[in-house]
Amino acid sequence: MNTFNIHEAKTHLSRLIDGAVKGESFIIAKAGKPLVKVTRLDIPAGGQQRRLGFLTGHVRVPGDFDRMGSEEITTLFGSDA
Repeated sequence: MNTFNIHEAKTHLSRLIDGAVKGESFIIAKAGKPLVKVTRLDIPAGGQQRRLGFLTGHVRVPGDFDRMGSEEITTLFGSDA
């Protein structure tokens, strides 16, 4: 894995990012001390993206969900408000 100082990384950032996207991670250092590792993100393919409602039909939410535990809460905190 290649290491670049901050100035060099700023100068060649576009090229370095293109390489990281291709799987060539690199390290940015300051005064010879490694600071950060830059690597590509593994983003799910188009068909694998998470969507709201993906568990529709698989999970049942009780009708009194917003009132569950209200007696315990009142006991603990001493107020109905």
